[in-house]
Amino acid sequence: MAESAELKQMVMSLRVSELQVLLGYAGRNKHGRKHELLTMALHLLKAGCSPAVQMKIKELYCRRFPTKMGSPSELVLPGPHYPASGGVAGGGGTAALPAGLSQLAYEGHGHGGVPSPAALLPISLLGPGKHELSGLAHHLPTSATLHPVHPDVKLQRLPFYDMLDELIKPTSLASDNSQRFQETCFAFALTPQQVQQISSSMDISGTKCDFTVQVQLRFCLSETSCPQEDHFPPNLCVKVNGKPCNLPGYLPPTKNGVEPKRPSRPINITSVVRLSTTVPNTIVVSWTSEVGRHLLCFQSYSLAVYLVKQQSSTVLLQRLRSKGIRNPDHSRALIKEKLTADPDSEIATTSLRVSLLCPLGKMRLMIPCRALTCSHLQCFDATLYIQMNEKKPTWVCPVCDKKAPYEHLIIDG
Repeated sequence: MAESAELKQMVMSLRVSELQVLLGYAGRNKHGRKHELLTMALHLLKAGCSPAVQMKIKELYCRRFPTKMGSPSELVLPGPHYPASGGVAGGGGTAALPAGLSQLAYEGHGHGGVPSPAALLPISLLGPGKHELSGLAHHLPTSATLHPVHPDVKLQRLPFYDMLDELIKPTSLASDNSQRFQETCFAFALTPQQVQQISSSMDISGTKCDFTVQVQLRFCLSETSCPQEDHFPPNLCVKVNGKPCNLPGYLPPTKNGVEPKRPSRPINITSVVRLSTTVPNTIVVSWTSEVGRHLLCFQSYSLAVYLVKQQSSTVLLQRLRSKGIRNPDHSRALIKEKLTADPDSEIATTSLRVSLLCPLGKMRLMIPCRALTCSHLQCFDATLYIQMNEKKPTWVCPVCDKKAPYEHLIIDG
């Protein structure tokens, strides 16, 4: 029975071409759609196939997943326990994973002893015997393979979002074929604590239902030199649990003939996520790769999913104030430096003019603020600057047009 279940999982993970090879080898009809081929292959298995056909299944499976060191039955998602009464109870044990796949397992333990998802598994490997997963096998993309995790890839911190958990670590979108149009699949599960955090953060005071604790999907370049900004792959399309995700609208092209691009920013997928501890969530990502370009110009992308808590501009302003006011001696030293005559220059600065009006709102400065990286004395109002970036995050200094990220802001004394 155990071997039969193992062979069934192997068959369910095969692609169309491999199912056709298997059915042809067994002398069965090998034409039809994937779900039809899969049904015929499972009937073949149920009727009792010869040892030669069983060997063929294992051969095709090993060719499909050459890096695996264990059987599909070893890759079990922590899932529900079904008592004799038929009811669903929470819980589930930790999966035993073979060497080389430990980074895709569930690391550590979350609330109530339930493992906390640290990475991902392809849906076809989420484990046998789960009632909720039985219908998903027909909808698996053919590219649902294991993806390399990139622990060295870091995404830039977002000031308006506090990260609570890492549901999928930064993971490569690299595909195993050279086709221009790529598609790959990811999966993650929520712990009871995470489901509770999301559910209890629901806000229905407005016209639509919003969550302050969100599941956030992010894309970036697979670079390790510094924390990466959000960066969408070309022609990105995302489906979560079979439902298309709303992506930011295209920006108007700056020149004629230039392909329009979307502004790259985090995607809130909370509304399409299953708030369940027993049923995993699936993410299908399709994009176009830059086939034909020189290898040095090739850009690879990474995907990550986080559980975050959204903060308001009021909270960010309070945090900025809690850092305190910068010592006035810093500003005095900067003024002296600017007024000090340069012996190599024929032009000397004899006076400095600074306005008490905020360059953003043209109103009197209430909380004078600038970035540590700015070399000018002119300040802008911290409240207005943070509120504007809450609506459209650019974090650019309105005085010198250089980057002025939130973590570099100081209140001038």
